[in-house]
Amino acid sequence: MRIHPTAIISEKSKIDDSVEIGPFCIIDDDVEIQKGTKLLSHVVLRGPTFIGEENIFYQFSTIGEDTPDKKFKGEKTELEIGDRNIFREGVTVHRGTVQDKGITSIGSDNLLMAYSHIAHDCIVGDANVFANNAGIAGHVNVGNNITIGALTTIHQFCNIGDYSFIGMNTSINMDIPAFVKVAADPARVIGLNSVGMTRNNITPESLSLIKKAYKLVYRKNLKIEEAISKSKELNKDKNCSFLDIFIKSLEISKRGILR
Repeated sequence: MRIHPTAIISEKSKIDDSVEIGPFCIIDDDVEIQKGTKLLSHVVLRGPTFIGEENIFYQFSTIGEDTPDKKFKGEKTELEIGDRNIFREGVTVHRGTVQDKGITSIGSDNLLMAYSHIAHDCIVGDANVFANNAGIAGHVNVGNNITIGALTTIHQFCNIGDYSFIGMNTSINMDIPAFVKVAADPARVIGLNSVGMTRNNITPESLSLIKKAYKLVYRKNLKIEEAISKSKELNKDKNCSFLDIFIKSLEISKRGILR
């Protein structure tokens, strides 16, 4: 393990021998870091926090800190981080609260650009991009393969579906279905994330089915229950897993989808 002499590390932490810890980093009690992870400088890690393999933390990122939510009374809640994530300058991530499941969770292969924020009790999947100053409030679920533009804000308890795209400076207070592209303040739907779908090797056949289902939801003036039912009929003989993702993102909505 390469540790700069100015780093402060708790004896109650558990750190793999391959981890690199740069100058002026602080690692608190109950922090576990697995192999290949790097802390460049001035990184603060609070626990209980579990960090997987080959993550990179840039300077002044604060990870696993207590939430400022007024419900929080110092309970021993958790943060869990997967593998190969990049946390750029000034990123902040808070642990969970006992009023929810007591854990904030981040998957693998995410890029969090400078000053982005993940609040308490959020669940973030894999391969997402948070651009500079993007912030999600407490209890937000972010799926997989999503781009969240700079200066975007997402209201608590929202669901953001897989492969969706959120433009810069967007204010979101409702659920965003999978594959849907939104922008503006307040947010409005501007189409399907066709570019992102193609980049993720979604076949033309699946793309065509999703376009048909999208039109049922956004172009046919149907109630959401009717649009879901007709979307399922589209998939009756096709068994398209990507269309299933779109349908499920509609079914799980609690705040209502943005239309």
